[in-house]
Amino acid sequence: MLVLLSVAMVQEVQAHRRVRNVILLIGDGMGLAHVSMMEIEQQFRPTAFERAEAVSLVATRSANNRVTDSAAAGTALATGRKANNATLGVTPEGKELTTMMELARDKGLATGLVVTSHLQHATPAAFYANTTDRGAYAAINEQLMTCGFDVLMGGGVRWMDAACQAKMTEAGYRVVHTLEEAEAVEQMPLLALVGEEKLSGAAERGDYLPRATQQALNLLSQERDGFLLMVEGSQIDGASHGRDAVRTLAEVRDFEQAVAVAMDFADTHPGTLVIVTADHETGGLALPSGKSDFTLSESGIRYRFASGSHTAIRVPAFFYGTGADRFPAMMDNTELAKQVMALLRLR
Repeated sequence: MLVLLSVAMVQEVQAHRRVRNVILLIGDGMGLAHVSMMEIEQQFRPTAFERAEAVSLVATRSANNRVTDSAAAGTALATGRKANNATLGVTPEGKELTTMMELARDKGLATGLVVTSHLQHATPAAFYANTTDRGAYAAINEQLMTCGFDVLMGGGVRWMDAACQAKMTEAGYRVVHTLEEAEAVEQMPLLALVGEEKLSGAAERGDYLPRATQQALNLLSQERDGFLLMVEGSQIDGASHGRDAVRTLAEVRDFEQAVAVAMDFADTHPGTLVIVTADHETGGLALPSGKSDFTLSESGIRYRFASGSHTAIRVPAFFYGTGADRFPAMMDNTELAKQVMALLRLR
């Protein structure tokens, strides 16, 4: 039976398939084993990751190393270009790169960063900074102050002193220092500096990340042309560097709650794409059986870190919402960024 669609019906279908909002969630250091550990410890109850409509495996190498650091990986995810380790927003030849967040800002989309690290740290800085030294926090902070993003939430008071905060206020930002104050803000732009450096660990900071993610979405969704938000579960990496399975599990669980907030938002806002991935894997986490006798009804599971450093293993990417079907099963981290920019029509 031939069904003829009216022009209005075709436009409505196209509107629902067009990506207007992207929520990019990055679990710093989170590999597939990290996700599996959380699922095991929750007795295989459904998690937000299982809501994904598509999954890819993403290569993470940098321009000069088979094992990337967060700066180079963040640059690849933010710009679609490879960079050397320890550099932000510059090519190996020293050319400054423009990020997807900057392109979105210039196109009139609302933009935001929500992290549990300091805002000057490698992954968030990759979305606004250009420097050959990821540790040049004072210089990076100067670029943060002029990035013009609408929502900024994380730590970093150590580099954003009272004079800097006054300048941000003069530029129109509402500057606050607690999550509760941030949640009371009704208009952008917002700068929430909620920690001297990075925030406390998940066990101490409570539900900051999912609540901050929700508030960022409340504000950014006021922009009718759409938005781009990056949310980082920053401290999965540090816990894995420390080979601390308990801390790692707490950080992944916290990140998963933010993922659920993003996916719930996508359910009620057609045109929203949620991407959940990692910049790299940290720790070489393995989940071996506790015993070699598999005739037993339960052998136990151990959590073993092969390294206290980053690894070269591919990381997962989970996709949900509008546009989730438009990514290949295997790709480079630069390809992920390029596809996001294409879907948002940034280039």
